[in-house]
Amino acid sequence: MEGMAQHPVPRTVEEVFSDYKGRRAGLIKALTTDVEKFYQLCDPEKENLCLYGFPNETWEVNLPVEEVPPELPEPALGINFARDGMQEKDWLSLVAVHSDSWLLAVAFYFGARFGFGKNDRKRLFQMINDLPTVFELATGTAKQSKDQLTAHNNGSNSKYKSSGKSRQSESQTKGVKMSAPVKEEVDSGEEEEDDDEQGATCGACGDNYGTDEFWICCDMCEKWFHGKCVKITPAKAEHIKQYKCPGCSIKKPRIG
Repeated sequence: MEGMAQHPVPRTVEEVFSDYKGRRAGLIKALTTDVEKFYQLCDPEKENLCLYGFPNETWEVNLPVEEVPPELPEPALGINFARDGMQEKDWLSLVAVHSDSWLLAVAFYFGARFGFGKNDRKRLFQMINDLPTVFELATGTAKQSKDQLTAHNNGSNSKYKSSGKSRQSESQTKGVKMSAPVKEEVDSGEEEEDDDEQGATCGACGDNYGTDEFWICCDMCEKWFHGKCVKITPAKAEHIKQYKCPGCSIKKPRIG
């Protein structure tokens, strides 16, 4: 396979993440800027074809490797067979989803091969999870998520801002990145928002923020909590005007 043996094998968390980003960038090009070329290469009359991304941010459509088992996990086989049987948009979305799955498989293959411990695996996944998925970028979902978040926060009353964000998380159910624990300076830009996401921790269990989890903020102490840690579901949050965490609920109210 072209390019497969030309790149150094990643052995650390940072090297695996760099490998992931390069492969991801190649796949994104195939499904966005190079989509016409990609479409033409996926001829249904040809044999089983796969979409490969390489660490140098290139991509190719090719036959799967002949070795069994292969050195690396293989992408989805036969993506070309479905090309003319679906709407182009739906077909590209399907390829994008399988591409995301393959990227994770490759990254954690390296993690398993070189004995990453629990903390290294967790750190690698958090680094990967901070990036939009191939599916989100190929379908425009990631941009839509940002726009919805900004519009909601700019139009909401700051007193109930946390409750509003928790409710928005429930509405984003189609692979969209959930609303993150962010500080009051929402208008200062996306970079600051990303920094806040990475540093947020649950006030109950102490774990870091995860984009696939429901969070809620206490209106009293302004700490963020996993919904599961404080037994609050998205449905319950819809009916909470002012949320008090368990710690604040048992405190005596201040006089004056």
